[in-house]
Amino acid sequence: MLWCSGALAPRNVVSEFRQPQRRQSRTLGNVIDEETGYEAVRSRDARFDGEFFFAVETTGIYCRPSCPAVTPKRQNVRYYATAAAAQGSGFRACRRCRPDAVPGSAEWNVRADVVGRAMRMIGDGVVDREGVPGLAARLGYSSRQVQRQLTAELGAGPVALARAQRAHTARVLLQTTGLPITEIAFAAGFASVRQFNDTIRAVYALTPSALRAAAPRGGSAGRATPAAGVPLRLAYRGAYQAGAVFDLLAEEAVDGVEQVSGERGGRTYRRTLRLPYGTGIVAVEESDHGVGGWLDARLHLTDLRDLTTAVQRLRRLFDLDADPYAVDERLGADPRLAPLVAARPGLRSPGAADPDEFAVRALVGRGEAASLVERYGKALDAPCGTLTHVFPEPGALAGEPGPLGELAAALADGRVRLDAGADREDAGAGLLALAGVDAGVVAAVRMRALGDPDVGLPGLDVPEGWRPWRSYGVRHVLTSLSPSGD
Repeated sequence: MLWCSGALAPRNVVSEFRQPQRRQSRTLGNVIDEETGYEAVRSRDARFDGEFFFAVETTGIYCRPSCPAVTPKRQNVRYYATAAAAQGSGFRACRRCRPDAVPGSAEWNVRADVVGRAMRMIGDGVVDREGVPGLAARLGYSSRQVQRQLTAELGAGPVALARAQRAHTARVLLQTTGLPITEIAFAAGFASVRQFNDTIRAVYALTPSALRAAAPRGGSAGRATPAAGVPLRLAYRGAYQAGAVFDLLAEEAVDGVEQVSGERGGRTYRRTLRLPYGTGIVAVEESDHGVGGWLDARLHLTDLRDLTTAVQRLRRLFDLDADPYAVDERLGADPRLAPLVAARPGLRSPGAADPDEFAVRALVGRGEAASLVERYGKALDAPCGTLTHVFPEPGALAGEPGPLGELAAALADGRVRLDAGADREDAGAGLLALAGVDAGVVAAVRMRALGDPDVGLPGLDVPEGWRPWRSYGVRHVLTSLSPSGD
C-alpha cells in the first residue's frame, strides 16, 4: 500500500459522493414549489442540487436541478423530495448529471427529529445491516410508524431509501474497481445477485456490465483493486476552509490511529477506522478544488460492505454536508463574528469518525488516548506507516478505574448512545449523569461526535443570536485564537 506514506493520487475517479448545494427559497409541503423549482431547473442552479429532484415524463429520466441537458417544458416536469421517490415512480437516473450521487439534503444532518435521525442512520447502513425493524427499534418507534413518517415527508420509505443508496454504492464500485460483479453485489449490500441486477437495470436502464463499460473515459481504466483501495471524491458545497480543518485534525491526532503529513496546503490526513464488518484505513488530501469542489480520498477496507458507512463517517468528520450559505449569512450579521466570517467563509465544524472514540478522547485527552491505543487497541494486520492500531472499543475500556471506566461501560451497554441516529438531548443528559463528565465534555461530544450544529461552549460568550449555528460560531472564535489560524 504505497499510499500509506506517499502523496495521494486517486486518478481516474468517477465517484463523487456528492451532497447538494443549499437552496435559498421557500417550499410547498415536502417538495419545493413549482415556480421556484422550475426557475432553478431553467437556470441550472446548483444550490438546489439534492434539495429536490425533477423528472421529465416524456423521457422517463430524473435529474438534479443543475443538469446541463436541454431544459424540459414546464408541463412535463415533476418534482420529488428524494432520488428514491423518483425511482419509485419509475424514472431512471440521468447519465449526464448522475442525480443518484446526491444521497440526501444537508437538512438531515441538522434536524434532530425522527425523520432526520432516520436519514442519518440509513446513511450509516443500519437498514442494510438490521432491516427496518432494527431502524425502528433504534428510533423507539414501530416499523409502521417509521414507514409512514418517511413516506409522508420524503415520498419513499426506508427500504426504498436504502435501495437507492445501495445502487449508488454499486455504481461506485463498478466504475472504480475491477472487482467481479458478483462480489460488488454483496459488497453494496444487496441480498442476492438477482436483486442487484434488477435494481441496476431499474435505476440506470443498464446491466451492471454495461454500467461498468459506460464509465467516463479513463474512469474504469484504473480499476482499483482491494489492496490499492477505492479512490473517491468527497464533494462539498460552497466554500471550504480545508486548512482550518486539517489544522484541527493535526492538533488532535492520536499516535497509532491518526497521522497528518506534509506541508500546510498540501497535507494528507490518514487514520484507521473501526467499521461494522471490519476495519479500514483512509487517506484524505488537503486538496483545493475551489467553491463547490471536493476532497480527494482513498479508502482501504478489509470488507467492502463497509464502503457506504465509511464514506458517511468521513463526511461527518470533515463536515462536508454543511450549509455554508445559511451559516455565513446568520453569523456574518453579528458584529463580533462579521470579520471572522469574512476572513474564513465556509468554515466548518468538524465531526468525528467514531463517536464513541471521540467521547473517550474528550474525557481523557490526547496523551492518555495514545496510551489507551497502545494498551487496548486492536493491532492492524499490516501497519500503514505510523498507523498501527484501531482505537479500542468501549467494552475493552470498561474495566478501567474512575470516570473512564464508567463512561466506557455506559457506551458499551447502551446506556449512552452516540450512534448516527442518537437523540442528542438524551445522549447529553446521559453523559452528564456520569461521574467525572462535566459540561465541557458534554458540549464537545454533542458538537463533534453527534454533529449538533447548535452547541455553545461553557466559559465562552455565545449569544442566542448565533442560533441555530452556535457550533460554527464557536469554531470561528477558537480558530481565530489558534496559533495556526490565518
